[in-house]
Amino acid sequence: MEDKEKMGENSIWVKDLCKQFDGFFLDHVSFQVPKGRIVGFIGENGAGKSTTIHLLLNELKRDGGQIRIFGMENADPSVREEIGVVFDDCCFHDVFNTSDIEKILSGVYKSWDRELYRQYLKKFRIPEKKPVGSFSKGMKMKLSIICAMAHRPKLLILDEATTGLDPVVRDEILDLFLEFIQDEECSIFFSSHITSDVQKIADYVILIHQGKIIFEESKDDLIYNFGIARCGREKFASISPDDYLIHRVTNVSVECLVRDKEAVRRKYKDLVVDNATLEDIMLFYIKGGAS
Repeated sequence: MEDKEKMGENSIWVKDLCKQFDGFFLDHVSFQVPKGRIVGFIGENGAGKSTTIHLLLNELKRDGGQIRIFGMENADPSVREEIGVVFDDCCFHDVFNTSDIEKILSGVYKSWDRELYRQYLKKFRIPEKKPVGSFSKGMKMKLSIICAMAHRPKLLILDEATTGLDPVVRDEILDLFLEFIQDEECSIFFSSHITSDVQKIADYVILIHQGKIIFEESKDDLIYNFGIARCGREKFASISPDDYLIHRVTNVSVECLVRDKEAVRRKYKDLVVDNATLEDIMLFYIKGGAS
């Protein structure tokens, strides 16, 4: 009963998802994307982000596990109408213009909103008569996102959608994502290795490494509570292993990732404890250390 309740209150519900390739195993991956929230999916290249997304979209056959989208099997045809999808490359042929694309997509999606599509084109200054092949990378990405949103989906799934874009374009797109979830029924699941984008807009962060989920945490907890303690090796010997998550030894010091930086500061008054960015936290786990 508890699992069924969780399926209903989440846009995405994944349990024990597995997929085997030569040299790679997606290993019993479980996570949730709550309704009305943005979830960032981070990890190094080859960690399993794109594989997970293709499994969510039923473009790969899973070897095991369960996937529910709005409580329905992800293979259910009605699910497609509720999802907008964007990959890191524009999928429209170079010779098409925005009118050609609208003709195609309005036949694919029953809920296609022509007025909304036109509003977005105007807002983001997308040329309507020029072929897509003449667009910049940023313009192509904005068009892809507009098309994903113009049929009013309840869920956006994005795979490295801001990769390779200049900071101004990325900022425009991130603001659009924040606008999208103002309706508390809408959600976003987006993979990215640009941790600053995730840090700016995500409510929750999932880290995947070598096919395994390392953590699924509130972004605010990660940013406001986690920290990095730095000290010499002698001082490190006096720190209880219960007070840090993982440590690594550098040429000049020992660095410890801590879950509650204020508690560590109070307990070890002569210890330097810095704030940790999302990138710092990710690198601690990916580059390795000892727990």
